Amino acid sequence: MAVIIGILAVAFAAGVFGSMLGVGGGVIMVPVLSLAFGVPIKTAIATSIVCVIATSSMAQSTFAARGMTNMRLGMVLEVATTVGAVAGGVTAVLIDGRYLQGAFAVVLFYVAWQMGRRRGDIVPVETALMPSSYYDPAEGRQVTYGVHGLGVGFGLSFVAGNVSGLLGVGGGAFKVPIMNLLMGVPLKATIATSNLMIGVTAATGAAIFYGRGYMDPHWAVPAALGILAGARLGPRLAIHLPSRILIVVFEIVLAVFGVLMLLKALGVGV
Repeated sequence: MAVIIGILAVAFAAGVFGSMLGVGGGVIMVPVLSLAFGVPIKTAIATSIVCVIATSSMAQSTFAARGMTNMRLGMVLEVATTVGAVAGGVTAVLIDGRYLQGAFAVVLFYVAWQMGRRRGDIVPVETALMPSSYYDPAEGRQVTYGVHGLGVGFGLSFVAGNVSGLLGVGGGAFKVPIMNLLMGVPLKATIATSNLMIGVTAATGAAIFYGRGYMDPHWAVPAALGILAGARLGPRLAIHLPSRILIVVFEIVLAVFGVLMLLKALGVGV
């Protein structure tokens, strides 16, 4: 019973942070399940994928109602992401778990570094490509922007999908910086659009892990219930918090769990 309560609590936190940052909660669920509860890494990844789908479904109801999700951009990038997720899912079931943990840590460090290179959100620029706008309550104004570098973003979305299938993180840890840093999409619109995409991407990987027998209801059910509750709160926080605060939280979450997973991959007790 204590284990179930613990998973529910962790999943709730993962739902809050995952939906608030557009990463789906996998960056929390995978290391915690693996490190704190002793779940085999591939089972932890499979459980995380279920949580990512739940986060995406719950969070999108809030973001879409606010007009923050760029549906056209999300659907275009998801084509490449889904293909990458299939390739990553196949690879994940064939390689050693410690390599997965090491790769997970590298991904987290890289994204944290990229987000930390600047001190605030990008300055949105209007273009003719997929123009969109939304009202930002934190800034008290309408934000209008267009998309840049669609070709580069499309190619890197394949990588994001591969990471999703490989590590069970929904790909959001890559999709957020790709859209924000390289494609000129404001952070809150990026988070909202990423929350839309990660559910589709994770569903692709889920089929592979389920077919291989790594989907364990003992872990997946309480994790999904907890993350659904957390994902109701996360989007509301994201909408009303300043972008600079979201960036700092994003960096801290990624860096802490990157260290934990690296130590685990190296065989150091944590």
